[in-house]
Amino acid sequence: MNKKSNLDFNSVFGLLLAFVAVIGGQILEGGHAGSLIQAAAFLIVIGGTVGAVLLQSPIKVFVRGVKMAKWIFFPPNYSPQSLIKQIISWAHVVRKDGLLALEAYVPIAKDPLMKKGLQLLADGSAADKLREVMEIDISMLENQQRQSARIWEAAGGYAPTIGILGAVLGLIQVMENLSEPNLLGSGIAVAFVATIYGVGFANLVCLPIASKLKSIINEQLIMQEILVDGMAAIANGENPRFIESRLQGYCI
Repeated sequence: MNKKSNLDFNSVFGLLLAFVAVIGGQILEGGHAGSLIQAAAFLIVIGGTVGAVLLQSPIKVFVRGVKMAKWIFFPPNYSPQSLIKQIISWAHVVRKDGLLALEAYVPIAKDPLMKKGLQLLADGSAADKLREVMEIDISMLENQQRQSARIWEAAGGYAPTIGILGAVLGLIQVMENLSEPNLLGSGIAVAFVATIYGVGFANLVCLPIASKLKSIINEQLIMQEILVDGMAAIANGENPRFIESRLQGYCI
């Protein structure tokens, strides 16, 4: 259920288009792409944003959120029809050979939730107890994932403000060097580029990532609900055709 899918070209194209639009606009206005590269501004905005997010988030949540960013390009597999097909195959096995026959499927299940559900079925757990145990796992996993996704929302909130902070620092440098015209340019550049970095990092990277992660988490939640509902139906001894008909409601 958590098998990675192929590269998400929509994310790749969207990110490239956003950056090409910004840099292309700069060039069309007569500027140079190189003028958007400022190490000081980058350090202030990115370093300050990461520091602020670290301050508000436990390190485990922060690390998990950074790791989840790969879902933007390689999202977990979302294939409810394949999962339903798998559940129905288990239902047929149970009707033919009994619940204990599912124990053979436990070692080959790669998803922890699926593995636990199969073991509970093989052990003869009642449907309500199976659902109770699995829904606790789902709730905890969803909470962890949403907490981790929120670090990107937080970064999107902090980055523009820290960009303004970088702009103020740049202007301070300008004011301190009014008597030396050759030093004014670098200070002014840091001031403006820091603002661009802050707003751009928030609106072209952080907030879109946060929104997409939420969407992916919702998709995975649907897959998990299908799994629990299907396994509970198997535990109740329901007809495979009825189980399939009910689970197809998740795919509307």
